[in-house]
Amino acid sequence: MRRDVRSATATAAVGRRRSLTAWGFLAPSAAGFAVFTLIPIVGSIGLAFFVWPLLGERTFTGLDNFRTLFTSDPAFWRAMLNTTVFVVLYVPLNFVVSLGLALWMGPRIRGRGLYRVLFFLPAVTPMVANALVWRLLLQPGGLYDTVAQSWFGLGAQNPLGGPFSAMVCVVLMSVWQGFGYNMLVFAAGLEAIDRNLYEAAAIDGAGTLRRFWSITVPMLSPSMFFAAVMTLITSFQVFAQPYILTGGGPGNATQTTVMLMYQSGFQFFQLGTASAIATVLLLLIVLVTGLQFLGQRRWVHYDH
Repeated sequence: MRRDVRSATATAAVGRRRSLTAWGFLAPSAAGFAVFTLIPIVGSIGLAFFVWPLLGERTFTGLDNFRTLFTSDPAFWRAMLNTTVFVVLYVPLNFVVSLGLALWMGPRIRGRGLYRVLFFLPAVTPMVANALVWRLLLQPGGLYDTVAQSWFGLGAQNPLGGPFSAMVCVVLMSVWQGFGYNMLVFAAGLEAIDRNLYEAAAIDGAGTLRRFWSITVPMLSPSMFFAAVMTLITSFQVFAQPYILTGGGPGNATQTTVMLMYQSGFQFFQLGTASAIATVLLLLIVLVTGLQFLGQRRWVHYDH
């Protein structure tokens, strides 16, 4: 009996030491998360209930900032609409390009390691530098304009000058910048699929499309779910691409929610309004992400 008690005590002591060791390794990361993420989020939510100019009197106004956004601020609704249009265009196109390239770079493709590096390069290069290069290419007198006039005999081209074409340019630049990350996620998921499944399906007479929908998609669904969650979260926070490419124009055709938040806080110094916009965006992202997690039970398969 005493031996059992001692054994249980020793096991509990080992468990406590392991827990302390784990918390010791987690402490730096947890401290960084608390200081640079959690506390600023809580502080931003608190600011949303104040009229908080950079200089001057700070006044608690309750929900007035939110009421103003939803009832008498057309710029907020236009920014939300622009952000929604960007998400609707960007996410499917990103998936199509990244999944298509991941499927193309199969085992039979020579030099696929080099292709992966080349396709992933835009994802690790600075966003601002990429956006500046795209702006130089697309602006009047740039490469796009020169090719359109000299090769195809078209008039002067300014794709950044039209409301719809400017948004298309922002989407295309964002896809070029970000597809490499999802491509690697899908490529890793594809390599984990048992090749015997495809051989068995081929023997049973399944064609290419049938094998794709019946084997590839279900087996790849965890990777697709992860990519969908991360891509949606980042697309709702789009800022640098339209800010550098178009400045939110022409007019406010490409002004996104984060751009409006930036302008409210750092150009007009209305920190309460900016924090209210950030809080609404946070709640929207949490809602969309929660719906994704609820819906994953219907289409995500974790048993290979």
